[in-house]
Amino acid sequence: MICLRCGHCCFVYGAVVMKDPSLGFVKGNAVFKPAGEKCLHLRGRTKGEYSCAIHDEGFYKQTPCFYFGQTESGDTNCKMGVRVMRKTKSPA
Repeated sequence: MICLRCGHCCFVYGAVVMKDPSLGFVKGNAVFKPAGEKCLHLRGRTKGEYSCAIHDEGFYKQTPCFYFGQTESGDTNCKMGVRVMRKTKSPA
């Protein structure tokens, strides 16, 4: 799945995240980011330009975020991202 950097998942979904990325997976470092709250690792201010501060960390492949996907296999655009980005471009 190709992330379109809309930020939707990082705002809307709950997930376990690392308080201090430099420590990785150690006891007490994992906390639950509640649904509806911005992830503390989200960087950027505009839909389409968001990024994850821990995406390149070695432990990222062990996080729930890494395993997020959709039904199609292969390199397809994130369906939620397409919808969110389309909504952004539409007049309110």
